[in-house]
Amino acid sequence: MEESFIQDDSELVRALRVGEAAAFERIVREYGGRLLAVAEKLLSNHDDALDAVQDAFLSAFRSIESFDGRSLLSTWLHRIVVNVALMKLRSKRRRPEQSIDDLLPTFLPDGHQAHPVARWRRSGQEIAEQNELQAIVRSKIEDLPDSYRIVLVLRDIEEFDTETVAQMLEITPGAVKVRLHRARQALRTLLDPVLGNSSK
Repeated sequence: MEESFIQDDSELVRALRVGEAAAFERIVREYGGRLLAVAEKLLSNHDDALDAVQDAFLSAFRSIESFDGRSLLSTWLHRIVVNVALMKLRSKRRRPEQSIDDLLPTFLPDGHQAHPVARWRRSGQEIAEQNELQAIVRSKIEDLPDSYRIVLVLRDIEEFDTETVAQMLEITPGAVKVRLHRARQALRTLLDPVLGNSSK
């Protein structure tokens, strides 16, 4: 679908490099909404997300010469807004980090889970199709501490690979995997009261 409204990134990039006002307006119009959605997932605050998108566009316009065309322009912009949002998070720790240990499964001495995982009433596809449940999932993701929420958003929602997330967060790929695993477990615990099977 990107291809339907941008037949040729190189033409748009050329126009941006020579400072054509119409090209700047077009890039903001075409990509602004999607970039804002990404920033809001990371920053959890609409005003901060707007600032991040504005900063990302400014950064992109200033560094358009460095765009090498090996990826789609949209991919390049997406990565810039993620990096800007992460810098904002680092410069302003919004809330003290809380432990998620209480949300993680506990294990018996024999290695089995102390509380078996209940099967959810709804399938994953049914969950994805229901706006109300999407809103619940989003709100539960918001309840995770930043270091876990950000990894979950980058890997599972924005679909960056482990190596890329590690570079973005300046941590090791192993740390990304551990945080992602713990974040998924914690999210499951938060969602169990809503999506778990109420009948035993």
